[in-house]
Amino acid sequence: MNLFEKIFSYQLASRLEETATYTLTSQERAWLKMMLEQPAAAHALDLQTLHKIGDCLLEEEIPQLQQALTEKAGSAAGQTYSPLLRPLRLIMRRRQSMEIRRLNKHGQLILSQYGVPWKLEFSMARREWYLLWYNMRTRAAMTTRLVHIQSITEIPLPPDQYEPICQRMQDICSVERQEAVIQLLPMYNMELTRILHAFSCFDKRVEFVEQEQTYYIYLNFAGNESEYVLNRLRFLGKRVRVIEGDHLKRRMHDTATRALARYGQNADRHDID
Repeated sequence: MNLFEKIFSYQLASRLEETATYTLTSQERAWLKMMLEQPAAAHALDLQTLHKIGDCLLEEEIPQLQQALTEKAGSAAGQTYSPLLRPLRLIMRRRQSMEIRRLNKHGQLILSQYGVPWKLEFSMARREWYLLWYNMRTRAAMTTRLVHIQSITEIPLPPDQYEPICQRMQDICSVERQEAVIQLLPMYNMELTRILHAFSCFDKRVEFVEQEQTYYIYLNFAGNESEYVLNRLRFLGKRVRVIEGDHLKRRMHDTATRALARYGQNADRHDID
C-alpha cells in the first residue's frame, strides 16, 4: 500500500467513524443473517430492529454449515442469554429506576426493592450475567445474578437524580477494582497474541520496553474476578510473571507451595515468586 492509499484509507475510516457507520464483509453479513434466524434473536432484539436488519440482509445467502460441521461428544452448554437483558437495557437507556423482586443467595424471596440499574456484566468464569444496581433505601451498591431476579418494573426517576447516582456507583466500583502488571518473558514474545487472548475479557494496556525486549500487560479488573485472573495465570504457566499485584503474588505463592508440599518439596529452595 502506497502513501496515497494509506491517506485515503485513513480519511475513509475517519468519515465512517464520524457518521457512526460500520462496514461488514460478506462473510460477516451471512453469519449475522444466520444468527437472526435463531429463536433467541426474537428475545434479544425488538421487532422493528429485527425487521430492519433483516431487510438489509435480504440478498445475502446463509452458509450451509450444518453439512460441513459436525460436533461430536461436545460438553453440555447452558444458555447464557437472559430474557431480562433487554428490559434492563431499556430502563438504563431511558435513565429510569426500577422495582426489583429477587432471591437472596440462599434462594429466599426478598420483598420488593427500589433501585437504579447501572451496569450489566458477564462473568467469563461463571458464564452468567450480573446486574450492578443502586439500592435507593440502603444507598448501597448491589450485585445480583440475573437468574435470581424474579421480576423488574420500570419506575420513573426525576432527571436530576440519575447522574449523582451513577457517579456514586462509579466511585464505589472504582474503589473495588484491582490492578496488576503481568510480564511476558522475552523468550515467549512470539506467543503474545495467544497470551493477550487469555486476558481478552479484562481492561488492559500493553507496553513494550525495547531495551529489555519485554512486554508488560497492565490489567484492570473487579475484585471478585481475581480468582479468574489467577486461573488464567496458572494456565499460561512459565510464560508470564506477576510484577505488581500483591494479592495475586500471594495467592500464586500459596498455591505453588501447597502443590510442592504435596510431593515433599520445599518451596523456598525453588525460589518461587
